[in-house]
This record gives sequence, C-alpha cells and structure tokens, in this order.
Amino acid sequence: MATRHTLHRVQTVRAPLDEVFAFFADAGNLERITPPFLRFRYLTELPIEMRVGARILYRIALFGVPMKWLTEIAAYEPPRRFVDRQERGPYAVWIHTHEFESVPEGTRLVDRVEYELPFGPLGGLAHALWVRRTLERIFDFRHVYIASRFGAVAPSKAH
Repeated sequence: MATRHTLHRVQTVRAPLDEVFAFFADAGNLERITPPFLRFRYLTELPIEMRVGARILYRIALFGVPMKWLTEIAAYEPPRRFVDRQERGPYAVWIHTHEFESVPEGTRLVDRVEYELPFGPLGGLAHALWVRRTLERIFDFRHVYIASRFGAVAPSKAH
C-alpha cells in the first residue's frame, strides 16, 4: 500500500481576497507560479473556464524527462476554495486544495497537497531522496512569486 504524503503551506499577502482568488482561478497564471526548471507548457488551449469538471493538460519536464499532466477541477467555490486532482501524470494520487481567507492584513492562502507515489517501495525511496525536496522547491518558488506579486505579510513571531 502506498504512503500518502501531505505538503502544507500557508502564506498571507497584502491584497484583497477577490483579487488573489481571481489570479489563482485564471489557469493562464499557472505558468507564472511554476519554476522554470520544470519547463511548463500548456497543451490545453487558453483561456480555460474554471469550473468543476474543467480539465487542464500540460507538459512538464522533471530532470530532463518530459511528461504530460492532466488535471481536473474537482471543486470550485469562488472566492474561497478550489481543488485540482491529477487524472494522469507522475503521481499515483495528487489532490491539491487551494483555500483563500480574508484576514485584516489581506488574504491568507493555504495550499494542501495530498499525494502518493507509484512503484511501492521504490516510490518511497524516490520520495525520501528527491520528490519531497523537489516539491518544497516548487512551492518555495510559488511563495516568492506570490509575495512579490501581492506584497508579503511578515510571518508572526512565536512568543
């Protein structure tokens, strides 16, 4: 049985909820928040109407290996939340929940990705050796891009 992993990120930006949600709901912005090393390319024609059941096909290259990735929008609840789920791609399971909340400083974004790798124990080894770190790099890039695009709110310090 494959191990389910979770990546969880929270970021607060200085922009209103509707503006931030609109940016993420525009599938054409996916390329902007994807690091160049993945060589992201749309295969579905833009613009894409975001709604439950919408599908987005794109190509990425990981470590020089090109692969197609088909995503379906499984939930779409503007301006609070949407979920994309991999239908075909490199993971056995990939469910990415995007949540948006208006806060006094602007908007809080929450990314939660639940994922499983194929290939049993080999997938577990790949996760330990490079998948986890690669996903961290991808979401670090997104964090920096979003902070520069919307204005970052400094994280609060623990007392």
